Amino acid sequence: MYFSIISYYRMFGSGREHNFTRPNEKGEYEVAEGIGSTVFRAILDYYKTGIIRCPDGISIPELREACDYLCISFEYSTIKCRDLSALMHELSNDGARRQFEFYLEEMILPLMVASAQSGERECHIVVLTDDDVVDWDEEYPPQMGEEYSQIIYSTKLYRFFKYIENRDVAKSVLKERGLKKIRLGIEGYPTYKEKVKKRPGGRPEVIYNYVQRPFIRMSWEKEEGKSRHVDFQCVKSKSITNLAAAAADIPQDQLVVMHPTPQVDELDILPMHPPSGNNDLDPDGQNPML
Repeated sequence: MYFSIISYYRMFGSGREHNFTRPNEKGEYEVAEGIGSTVFRAILDYYKTGIIRCPDGISIPELREACDYLCISFEYSTIKCRDLSALMHELSNDGARRQFEFYLEEMILPLMVASAQSGERECHIVVLTDDDVVDWDEEYPPQMGEEYSQIIYSTKLYRFFKYIENRDVAKSVLKERGLKKIRLGIEGYPTYKEKVKKRPGGRPEVIYNYVQRPFIRMSWEKEEGKSRHVDFQCVKSKSITNLAAAAADIPQDQLVVMHPTPQVDELDILPMHPPSGNNDLDPDGQNPML
């Protein structure tokens, strides 16, 4: 009875966050819409014993969806099943979401704010371990754009992003928070200079030591399409060769005259006239083409 009262309050209470159940035309409440009979029977046992035993042939995601719909806490103390791998996967997703939301507020968001305050509308963050040391040569720094990256020294966050499932969870959280162009992965990051080679001509080539570390790239730009628009400067023309523009009475200094180079297929269709022998001998001969 204790569990049924809690669920009843969550589903039919006055709280805005829980009152998602609506009566139908007859005033009846449909509380198991889309839930199979096997799953619903297993959930009914929860109100008797406080435990849900996943039936054979029912996947953990399906059972999880039913629990979320009925506002039943999906925890190891309430769910019992034989497929421990699937159960641990669901619990890890929940834990990863809570953990990343903490990392986002405590570590990532301050760097995003720093980028925004400098006028940037995107940021690239590299996650290094606590023991990583970055020592670049001041005269010959890396030439791959790493100087625009921001660094977080955190072995815990590094271990978190080691799993691709955690990166998927983090990406979904960032999307829910309104960010765009999100990329999460592993890339090489230069830490220190190993040696310097001399190229032909005396030009030095610096070789850096690279370590594979997680990175996050995201954007909050609202007008990304317009930011990449290029306005070409108009070119003044001495004569108007566009008859349509002339008929429209467009000012001459606003025209852009294009002289495309003939393509090969256009050259093939040009009329070819063999030279006349008489014209070669007689300089006063008339050119039949004129």
